[in-house]
Amino acid sequence: MLPRTIVISILGFNQFPNLEKFHSEFRCLEVTTGEQLTDKQILHFYELKKLSPLDNNDRGKDLWLKLFNAETEEELTKIEEMGVPVMSEAIVAYRHVAASDKFIQMEKSRSKTRHDEAQALGNAEKRGEVTGMEKMIITALQSNAPPEIIIAMQKSAGITDTQLDKLKAMVDISK
Repeated sequence: MLPRTIVISILGFNQFPNLEKFHSEFRCLEVTTGEQLTDKQILHFYELKKLSPLDNNDRGKDLWLKLFNAETEEELTKIEEMGVPVMSEAIVAYRHVAASDKFIQMEKSRSKTRHDEAQALGNAEKRGEVTGMEKMIITALQSNAPPEIIIAMQKSAGITDTQLDKLKAMVDISK
């Protein structure tokens, strides 16, 4: 009766350095027999750093991933020149949005926020104030994770309510 849940994570870094392929799929399996528990939960990870260079034979999701991974105007132009109408439309829309003053200001603001967050976290780590699990909670707080997720993380790490309040304050300061 559980609804099917599929999580798709498109990563700009290599999560699984021991795997060469850019796509990994995870399911719930019994450890010793490998028997699948359910097909209701699937996790897909696409590691953009592992994508092969753009190829004229690229189609479908590979082409979309290469669009997400494009960093230069030249890469966008190569994708556009492949003549796939939906990709050309996506690139035109991206260029239109990216050229707007509002978008440029949002990007500057987002960049400053990321820098400030990294600096605050780095300073806390230097002082020995933040553990690995606390970093995960801070990230969850920054991404507005549901409260039940934060509470579950808090309990699993043995973090007190006072410590959690300090983490929340750190996140508020960096905003």
